[in-house]
Amino acid sequence: MISKIIEYSARNKFIIFLLIFFLSAWGYWALKNTPLDAIPDLSDTQVIIYTEWPGRSPDLVEDQVTYPITSTLLAAPKVQVVRGFSFLGSSFIYAIFEEGTDIYWARSRVLEYLQAVKNKLPADVNPVLGPDATSVGWGFSYAVVDETGQNDLSELRSVQDWNIKLALESVQGVSQVASVGGFVKQYQITVDPNKLLFYNIPIQKIMQAVRKSNSDVEGRVLEFSGVEYMVRGRGYIRSVSDIENIAVDSNSGTPVFLKDIASVQLGPEIRRGLADLDGKGEVAGGIVIVRFGENVLNVIEKVKDKIKKEIEPSLPKGVKIITTYDRSDLILRSIDTVREEIIKLSVAVSVVCIVFLFHLPSALVVILTLPFAIVISFICMYYLNVTS
Repeated sequence: MISKIIEYSARNKFIIFLLIFFLSAWGYWALKNTPLDAIPDLSDTQVIIYTEWPGRSPDLVEDQVTYPITSTLLAAPKVQVVRGFSFLGSSFIYAIFEEGTDIYWARSRVLEYLQAVKNKLPADVNPVLGPDATSVGWGFSYAVVDETGQNDLSELRSVQDWNIKLALESVQGVSQVASVGGFVKQYQITVDPNKLLFYNIPIQKIMQAVRKSNSDVEGRVLEFSGVEYMVRGRGYIRSVSDIENIAVDSNSGTPVFLKDIASVQLGPEIRRGLADLDGKGEVAGGIVIVRFGENVLNVIEKVKDKIKKEIEPSLPKGVKIITTYDRSDLILRSIDTVREEIIKLSVAVSVVCIVFLFHLPSALVVILTLPFAIVISFICMYYLNVTS
């Protein structure tokens, strides 16, 4: 068989040269389009389901949330393993599919089965899918700092959540930007139990009053001189005073406002972690997760370009973005290392061939084959979705 291939190649040199040229061009194209990453993704296809149920104990979360979802997903097609983890107020479920399963097909199947299990879950529980990324999707992270001290941690977190995060998630190839550190602002109502007892108002009534007072009311339209005017009631909460003036009950015809039985303030949400930069103090920040199948190097360059040209000029005075992790440096160093090693090995193989064969034309056959073989190998890498 081998002798016939050699004989055919020797008799049809033009066809062989044409085939080598075609494969080399194809390999060069694959080299340019193969995603670059220093950490190849060899993991199985997995879908993460995250569920929050605030205040509930891990055993209750396990019985009411984790177990119903895991038992339902076991029947999903191409599912190999389903792992569930229950924590205080939250549940994580990992559905691992067979090798080669398309991640978006897998996410669609999980969504179908979540719809089937929804009636088995508590009413206020809403499972959500994790980002369409892999376990090595963490490509870039940054810290939001204010060295002037004009903005506190809650303001830095607000800048991160409402400005930086939304801008970076619009970058092509970014799956998610996870916010870390700082304080999330919230309206906090501290009820005085003695005043509740005095006015004989249950705590549930206060919760219902606050919930009902945070909404707009729709009306009809009025027509004057051929022009229609829409009637509506503006009821969304915009400040602390709006909450304080919510009518909770009435006492002999006199309304009882929330400020009469509770104190209202703007404060931080309870948190279970923090972000510190170089031991100098707390900061806010974000983690950029790269979407599955994207070129990590290109995505990181787009993110840095977005920060430099659009986000930084719009930040409040004194606020800066400091890069804390950038995988592009590791990728570029890895490329330089691979290039250097390929050159070293090519020279070593060439020297060995020349010394042992002691015939330059025969040695050139092996030496000239190496670069073509390396370039052509990228064709397989590209179609196997292996990052280079």
